[in-house]
Amino acid sequence: MKRLFGTVARGLRSPIINEGDDLCEIIPALLDTAVRNGQLVYRDGDILCITESILGRAQGNYASIYDIEASVKEQFSPKLDKIGLVFPILSRNRFSILLKAIALAFEEVVVLLSYPSDEVGNSLFNPDLMYDAPINPWTDVLQKDDIYAHFGESIHPFTGVNYIELYEEIIRASGAKAKLIFANNPEVILNYAENIIACDIHTRENTVRRLKKHGAKKALSLTDFLNKKTDLHGYNEQYGLLGSNKASEERLKLFPRDCQEFVEKLSAILCERSGKQIEVMIYGDGAFKDPVAKIWELADPVVAPGFTKGLSGKPNEVKIKYLADSKYDALSSEEQRERILEAIRNKSDDLTGQMISEGTTPRQYTDLLGSMADLVSGSGDKGTPFVYIQGYFDNYSDDW
Repeated sequence: MKRLFGTVARGLRSPIINEGDDLCEIIPALLDTAVRNGQLVYRDGDILCITESILGRAQGNYASIYDIEASVKEQFSPKLDKIGLVFPILSRNRFSILLKAIALAFEEVVVLLSYPSDEVGNSLFNPDLMYDAPINPWTDVLQKDDIYAHFGESIHPFTGVNYIELYEEIIRASGAKAKLIFANNPEVILNYAENIIACDIHTRENTVRRLKKHGAKKALSLTDFLNKKTDLHGYNEQYGLLGSNKASEERLKLFPRDCQEFVEKLSAILCERSGKQIEVMIYGDGAFKDPVAKIWELADPVVAPGFTKGLSGKPNEVKIKYLADSKYDALSSEEQRERILEAIRNKSDDLTGQMISEGTTPRQYTDLLGSMADLVSGSGDKGTPFVYIQGYFDNYSDDW
């Protein structure tokens, strides 16, 4: 066996990227430097992953709370006094600034929060307390006092933030009356308001459909704001406010736009300069769940808003340990290895439903790669917004 390492993912350090910077010049120059320094050898099938935040920064895809306020007022014209918000996630980075902006447009804001946790697993309280509480989470509508009486003060296990108090405070600071209610049926909001913004991420289309069916005067999702092309501020024609992040107390960065055009352009440049086939993708949150706090990381609308065609599809792999433990367990180590290599080389193009592939991960390549890249790059001070992955499409039978 000549080759000892399989898949290798490396974070590529970057200069600070700001609006107007050309990533199609900066990234190839960084990689070429790594090649000249002997730190990288280009290979066919290499994958360059770029965090969505960096692309959004380079695009200058920013908007202020006042831009959002104007967009909300435009959608709910003539001016309304009250708005209902359904199923926002509990997040200072993701939702607090949206809440501040929306509250500027109304005199009263009613927020319906799901319990015991939000859509991506952030808990209002310890879910285990539900077992002993005289509450049916499928039907019961709770008030703030009910939450505190049954479950104690609502403190997030990681951030230490009481999101009930925080969201009330944000709404009031924007000059509106605040009311928070707690239920897991989105239609409950219609008892409090007839104009609704569905703030959930992955279930938004179903939520809007249900609200319209049960009598909402107007029901929109976060995709319906800042989704028109303009030179006045940032926008995202496909996702609107979804995928946005807080940049300052009055400004946010939107999910990047034109991602497909960007990855294809950058891939073409890298392929020409390297002489190899190099795939490129933009990644946001990884699609994984924290085993302690039970938080599902995916607060972006998708893991990969743009990727080259070589990253389409799902893995088609045999399970080595199944072959070793079952079919070839009676063979010597060398015979076992040769038979397994033969099975890998001769596997069919579609192993779906076959025992030989049972237990492999039938997820999209882009979701798997995005999760890997997100974990490698981190979200803090590592300074590696680009992740270079090699050997991902190889298997045990491949040598370089």
